[in-house]
Amino acid sequence: MTDVELVSAPQEDAQYAWWRRKDVKAIFLIWLLLTVIGLSLCWVPAHLMGESASEQMDETKQTMTLFTAIAAPVGAFIWAVMIYSLAKWRYTGEGPPPDDAPEFRTNTPSVLVWTLGSAILTMVVFVWGLLKIAAIPAASGFGLQVVDAPPAMEIAVTGNQWVWNFTYPEFNEIQSDVLYLPVDTPTTFDVTSNDVIHSFWIVQMGVKVDANPGAITHTEVTPHKVGTYEIRCAELCGILHAAMQTQVKVVPKTEFDAWVKAKLAVVPLGPAEPKSVGGA
Repeated sequence: MTDVELVSAPQEDAQYAWWRRKDVKAIFLIWLLLTVIGLSLCWVPAHLMGESASEQMDETKQTMTLFTAIAAPVGAFIWAVMIYSLAKWRYTGEGPPPDDAPEFRTNTPSVLVWTLGSAILTMVVFVWGLLKIAAIPAASGFGLQVVDAPPAMEIAVTGNQWVWNFTYPEFNEIQSDVLYLPVDTPTTFDVTSNDVIHSFWIVQMGVKVDANPGAITHTEVTPHKVGTYEIRCAELCGILHAAMQTQVKVVPKTEFDAWVKAKLAVVPLGPAEPKSVGGA
């Protein structure tokens, strides 16, 4: 009886020392390899988002890269278990598989590690999201204010079936169907619609906000790269929705001033109309 007990004790220890099992070691190695591959390629989703022409788009791509890196170890673990299961644990007998599967036991260290890791990753994503939302005045009432920031230029954006119209209140309400922006100048958009719901989307600048009839939504952007970029409608708005496209031209400040001057020559600056009191 004593000999049997001496032999069975190490077997029980080996049974519960799960980290010594060959399948656990194999899954760990597969997970490690996939994690390294995932982290080395975490820049790919942001790269596939295309060219960046604004600070906001830079931050969006940075967030995409961070979230991809955070998700890489989690996704690698799931794939590691799947790959090892398909390679080693699939049933290969000629007849039907047995009805009883191997018994599963709860492993406290594994549960604690998984729970704690998930909680940490969730908090990182939560805090990062709060900071990014707080930095967007259009998305929160407590937007972070940048000290000594240059004044923003205001532009009214109006969606119609199926064109965009841009009005520049600071320059005698001049209008255009192509958006002109001076580079490195903060710009605030007041977005609305004359008919149905549209969505104002400057693709390369990471700007996307709904244009709702009877309401004004606000967003902002600071373009930092001279060039011509796409503006689309991102909300299904009718039969010609796909054709509701135009361009934004980001130009140097001197070129923008020359464009404004040319527009004012067509619509000369006149005296402001008196405003009625009390809506009368």
